[in-house]
Amino acid sequence: MSEGMRRVQVLLPFPGEGLFDYRVSESVVPGQIVRVPFGRGAKLGIVWSLEADPSVPDERIKAVEAVWEGLPPLVSADRELLEFTAHYYLAPLGEVVAAMLPPALRRRKREPRTAKPDTGGSAMTVGLLPELTPGQRAALEAVPREGFSVTLLHGITGSGKTEVYLRLIADCLARGRQALLLVPEIGLTPQLTERVRARFSSARIVCLHSDAPAGERSAAFVAALRGEVDIVLGTRLAVFAPFVRLGLVVVDEEHDPSYKQFEGVPYSARDLAVWRARRWNVPIVLGSATPSLESWAACEAGRYRRVALSARASGQPLPTIELIDTTQTSAEEGVSEPLARAIEETLGRGEQALVFLNRRGYAPVVRCGHCGWVSRCPNCSVNLVFHRDDGRMHCHHCGHREAPPRACPECGALDLRPIGRGTQRLEERLQALFPQARIARIDRDAVKTLVQWETLLEEVRAGQYDLLVGTQMMAKGHDFPSLTLVGVIGADAGLYAAEVRATERMFQQLMQVAGRAGRAGAPGRVLIQTEFSQHPLFRELAAHDYAAFAARTLAERRALRLPPFAFQALLRADDETLEPALAFLEEARSAARSLAASEAWPIRVFDPVPMRLVRLARRERAQLLVEGDHRPALHAFLERWAGALRELPHPRSLRWRLEVDPLET
Repeated sequence: MSEGMRRVQVLLPFPGEGLFDYRVSESVVPGQIVRVPFGRGAKLGIVWSLEADPSVPDERIKAVEAVWEGLPPLVSADRELLEFTAHYYLAPLGEVVAAMLPPALRRRKREPRTAKPDTGGSAMTVGLLPELTPGQRAALEAVPREGFSVTLLHGITGSGKTEVYLRLIADCLARGRQALLLVPEIGLTPQLTERVRARFSSARIVCLHSDAPAGERSAAFVAALRGEVDIVLGTRLAVFAPFVRLGLVVVDEEHDPSYKQFEGVPYSARDLAVWRARRWNVPIVLGSATPSLESWAACEAGRYRRVALSARASGQPLPTIELIDTTQTSAEEGVSEPLARAIEETLGRGEQALVFLNRRGYAPVVRCGHCGWVSRCPNCSVNLVFHRDDGRMHCHHCGHREAPPRACPECGALDLRPIGRGTQRLEERLQALFPQARIARIDRDAVKTLVQWETLLEEVRAGQYDLLVGTQMMAKGHDFPSLTLVGVIGADAGLYAAEVRATERMFQQLMQVAGRAGRAGAPGRVLIQTEFSQHPLFRELAAHDYAAFAARTLAERRALRLPPFAFQALLRADDETLEPALAFLEEARSAARSLAASEAWPIRVFDPVPMRLVRLARRERAQLLVEGDHRPALHAFLERWAGALRELPHPRSLRWRLEVDPLET
């Protein structure tokens, strides 16, 4: 190696570990952004270590193309975040850094010279501040301003959690620190961003989410890296935003499963946010009207503090929740007579109503009335959903679409009809019942872009619609002053699901959507159609008693040794057919049991089984669950087991992935 040159190790956003040796003539430090040759092109990377592999011959070591001296190095706390993520989720470090570096920045050939934060100047609060309720004042006093702590802000819908967040952020900025504010979905970012900008008009704010334009996302990352940002607001990917003086972390709707990344590295942004707060030694606030049972249990165990906001900031009472027993009252085309009457009365008063059905499309299946044939996706083990707007059948998993057959493919009969109901069919029924009503259907078929979503929200708030038909997009975070009635159809689905968290998600979703009613002005009313009106879940829901639901469900989980009283990992395998996937998992199970026995690890290894959605995009899928009562022991086992899995022979067509803390088992 020539005089003045030295070797360094560079981390690249690359499948695998992503660590490669290069030589550099300039003085560099760990965390420095560099551009290096790779293959026939070049890649952006991070100087990870000043130590390199001495066994690699000099002639095989390429030189760094450019050191981006205008960008400060990634601070050690954020490099440790990448290392922790890779270690905890058993993921290659190169794939983790790919989650941090924006794709457009990686493609840049030249160093960005100027940052583009949205505004500049002092980050002072402007405008008149709303009067705090006693509960909000108590919550503010209960949250520490310095040092690491986790506060679960359990605030009912409409209790003013956002105002508490803004006051905490104001305190943080006044001390010259930065704040990270996470929201679960892109659809929640516009109204929150608008509110944050209005409160901190001279603060430097960036918004990070997957729908942001590529150049805007890169500019936001660069501005954050340079410390030219006061507030980072975004969805789960924003948890990897770089910071230089982080002072506060807030996770809104902390229970939401959208914080879990399923593609690539399967991380939980909420859990990583807690880790970041601990590493930076700063407070973190987890807010929700329906907290995750993991966070609730952490409060019960004394690891988190719990602060309650039990009254609406407007002074309005919570909506009344009534159950319509559909075993006693028929529901024609899904709409019972009591619900139809309540909608008519609401519209007659000039108020808005929402009918909630968490199933989009027109009908869940097309069926032959003669032989019973049903429309199935050729790529997945699910039914094709008929959509009236384009007259085609859709797979909501792989995206396959096709026209309905003219005759039954099995028996040739012409008696084909849509069975069941989705939001499109419900919209059709409501339009027939209320022909004068202005109806808006709000689902991912009708609202495909963020701009469409923002426009629709403005129209709803402006009173341009009388009756809303919505899916889970309408269940959280939105404030519609004229909405006083919520009707829920198909509420029982979660009671049938064979999944550990099904009833938890069902309760959260129903309580969240109920909270849309009566937030301003007239009182709210919620009608839920169910066949199980005596089920304890519905009684707790009608009483707005999340604490009772949590206590009962946690007692069941404890008795059955289920999360959060056990810790899990899920090994998934898929191939063109199911047999190779199951065979691989059988070998993995044998390796797991041998390893657990040899080290006396208290690990439970279950049998391989096909996944509930066994076929997805022409791939057959199976899974193997492992479980332990203590996180450190399970993780020690997983590290050894992951190494053994990499040595197991398998067909080239087979893919496998090990997921820590799975949300769905």
